[in-house]
Amino acid sequence: MTDNLLLIFIFLFAGVAAVPIASHFKLGSVLGYLIAGIAISPLLSLLLVDVGSLQHIAEFGVVMMLFLVGLELEPHLLWQMRTRLLGLGGLQVLLTTALVTGVAILLDLTWPVALAIGLVFSLSSTAIVLQTLNEKGLMQSDGGKGSFSVLLFQDIAVIPMLALLPLLALPSLTGGLDHNTVVASTSVAHDSGMSLVAGLNGWQKALVTIAAIATIIIGGSRLTAPVFRYIASAHLRELFTASALLLIVGIALLMSLVGLSPALGTFLAGVVLANSQYKHELESDIEPFKGLLLGLFFMTVGAGINFSLLFDHFLVIVALTIALILLKILVMLFVGYILKLRGANLWLAALGLAQAGEFGFVLLSFTVGINVIPADIAEQLLLIVALSMLLTPLLFIIYERIIAPRYQVKIDRAADAIDRKRKVIIAGHGRVGGIANRMLRGTGFETTVIDYSPSNLEMLRAFKMEVYYGDATRPDMLHAAGIDEADILVIAINKKQDITELAQYIAKTYPHIHVIARAIDRHHVYDLWAVGCRDIIRETFDSSLRIGRSALIALGISEEKTHQISTMFGEMDRSFMREMAEVYDPDIPDHENAPYVAKVIELNEAWAKQIQNKAFTPKNEGLSPEDLKKLEEIELNSPASG
Repeated sequence: MTDNLLLIFIFLFAGVAAVPIASHFKLGSVLGYLIAGIAISPLLSLLLVDVGSLQHIAEFGVVMMLFLVGLELEPHLLWQMRTRLLGLGGLQVLLTTALVTGVAILLDLTWPVALAIGLVFSLSSTAIVLQTLNEKGLMQSDGGKGSFSVLLFQDIAVIPMLALLPLLALPSLTGGLDHNTVVASTSVAHDSGMSLVAGLNGWQKALVTIAAIATIIIGGSRLTAPVFRYIASAHLRELFTASALLLIVGIALLMSLVGLSPALGTFLAGVVLANSQYKHELESDIEPFKGLLLGLFFMTVGAGINFSLLFDHFLVIVALTIALILLKILVMLFVGYILKLRGANLWLAALGLAQAGEFGFVLLSFTVGINVIPADIAEQLLLIVALSMLLTPLLFIIYERIIAPRYQVKIDRAADAIDRKRKVIIAGHGRVGGIANRMLRGTGFETTVIDYSPSNLEMLRAFKMEVYYGDATRPDMLHAAGIDEADILVIAINKKQDITELAQYIAKTYPHIHVIARAIDRHHVYDLWAVGCRDIIRETFDSSLRIGRSALIALGISEEKTHQISTMFGEMDRSFMREMAEVYDPDIPDHENAPYVAKVIELNEAWAKQIQNKAFTPKNEGLSPEDLKKLEEIELNSPASG
């Protein structure tokens, strides 16, 4: 028991210590986990921990991740992906396998060994790539969707690979097995004993496999709803969590018993349950387990690096790792271009899928156990797989900091000539500026609207709206729009820094102009106030007040009284914002700015007193007995009443 607790403590401590540091430097959690695994590797060696066994347990995190991915995909969306699934994924696996096999043959390996290595290296890391894409918000981009299609095809391709690899067995390797090979062989033998298809011929195996898949599809669509409804009737959250885990473990077990990929089975189950009413409950219950197991998996990858072997063959292994990454990048660039991926999306898929995958560990152990790849070669290949996975976060950093900025939209189009000068200029015609423009024009005022999005302008002009293309932050564009003769400038562009700089420029250069600036958040209000802008509109403030009003009405307060409370709150908030702006310092974090903290506490207390004195007491005229009762109940139950 003590040994297990110590091991759990070591992994948890390493993850908790390393991941925040990696996240602080914007390296991503995956690299943090990998570094944590490397750091604790010597300690695990001293404790004689079998990292490989831990890795097999942690691989269940990949299974859970694919289940959650499946929950986000409805069947019709999966059908829409079929071209990329077969095109991108199929071509990537075939070309990578062929090229790696060719290189291995040139290095004097026999063709069965070379082909086995090609199959292993054709796979990429589902765990690392999907985790990173989700973290960085790239999953919904064309490059992210293309990467997912390739990964899904690869996971499916593992099944025929497992069927093909035994045909490549080398009898000459029998008798030359080391301890690791014996362990792998024992594992394979054990798995084959726990099988529903052992001893069956081809068509019988096919029937059993089809029956297993049908069980998942029919059971998921017909049985899960009544089962989960029955479980939910117990009103025990932990029971529902246990049921969710039971579902995933059961599907993974069924897939293993018929010789299929557990990850593929749970992904299929997720797709079937994508429209289930219990979808979100399943996601929230499984997510913590998935995150912990994936973190453990990444740490075992880092801890599993054989540094003594690495140092003995350092140049060779590093060179082969880099060569593999470059080869897979070139293959994906070629395949992606054929399938019409372009620009940053093409590079995202190419760099993201350049590593070998976690299934490589499984296949390499399998090939050693069935006498396909010699054990000494397999150990070096395991290092290449681990190192390529370790370098993957760095490839994403290269994409974010070097590749992506080069493909940001650069418009060479010249700004439109503005032939009419008007008293109101609106900079930006998006979701904020557009509404302001419609309101002003509807009232009869003419406006000059400047927007920097060609596609947005094309859409607006289709509706006969007069909009000019140009960068409103440029002084020459403002001059062309008639800033000297204008009375009002509405700043409704998107970027916080651009809004602040434009407001500062106008306040200094054209002090006669009334500037109305869009503020992204509360702190942006302080920044705008500091540069001289005095008419500042928080973009979500009014909608938040409306939400508060709706909540009060739903609690039984009359609409008239609710409107009074909302108006009072808005006036006090705007008044207090001026006081907060005087003590705000953008160079000091809020919680470390003592005057700011003191002012927040003071104003919060003042807010509570004023609202309770003016709205929650019977002194207010027009307060009905029903409203008084409701307000007294709220006052008694509020934290301030204590």
